[in-house]
Amino acid sequence: MMQENPREILKEYKDGFKGFMKDNRDTARAIIEQSKALNSAGALSVKEKELISVAIGLHIKCKYCVVIHVYEAFRAGASKEEIQEAGLVAVSMGGGPVLTYFSTLLLQSIEEFAQDFS
Repeated sequence: MMQENPREILKEYKDGFKGFMKDNRDTARAIIEQSKALNSAGALSVKEKELISVAIGLHIKCKYCVVIHVYEAFRAGASKEEIQEAGLVAVSMGGGPVLTYFSTLLLQSIEEFAQDFS
């Protein structure tokens, strides 16, 4: 099984977004402001929103989304077990195709980023 490196995926996304920002400043700022507004604490905590985002990223099979939101879930105080459980909710809704992302990229991301927040 070929493993992807979650840190490289995260860096690839961040570098790509920086390039996008360079040529699309106003649009990039609007996206950033929208993200800040939607992902700040409200009726749901930031941690809960990140766990939902992990599940959605898995369900739509977006490797960048999975990696980013696992990292952000840890940053928001989620445990390995909470991230895995959120992932399993996505598996229950998406079946085998989502299980492939859960059993590879999600678990790799958890192991990679857990050390940053322990």
